[in-house]
Amino acid sequence: MNNIEVSLNEKNIILIGFMGVGKTTAGMLVAKKLQREFIDIDEEIEKEFGIPVSEIFNKLGEKTFREKEKSVITSFCEQKNKVLSLGGGAFLQEKIRSVCLTTSYVIFLDLSFEKWKERISQIIDSRPVLQGKSLEEMKELFTKRQETYAEHHLKVVTDEKDPEVIAQRIINEFALLM
Repeated sequence: MNNIEVSLNEKNIILIGFMGVGKTTAGMLVAKKLQREFIDIDEEIEKEFGIPVSEIFNKLGEKTFREKEKSVITSFCEQKNKVLSLGGGAFLQEKIRSVCLTTSYVIFLDLSFEKWKERISQIIDSRPVLQGKSLEEMKELFTKRQETYAEHHLKVVTDEKDPEVIAQRIINEFALLM
């Protein structure tokens, strides 16, 4: 089936944004409310390799991870009625951006760096890209990636917002398009 033929109400919803902004939490809520399957791309990659993302980076390298990430995301974009949470670096790949933007409804969860800093202790151990980086280096990475996330269909600012409120906003905006 050609994805161009997929009607909007069947399109996948894809959540993008920096690591730790709440894509998985919001995505699970959106999927539940819309009665869709939720897919965390990093978890799918971990299942395929049988090891955590941090070990994939350490043992097999970032290039291997990014290649698998591209194939997994492309495969899910060929399906319909899913809610996908992409890893923070996935949208850096032009092929991924292109396939997501043309086949799905892409939502950028935007969290300020000040609010993101409050989450560092909760996420740092599971994020290989942050390992060994100073706060200034993390801020530089955060800022650089914001440019990549600029291509989307909807931006939702998540500062001071409960995940339920974020999920409902996504659903409301999606409903307006149908």
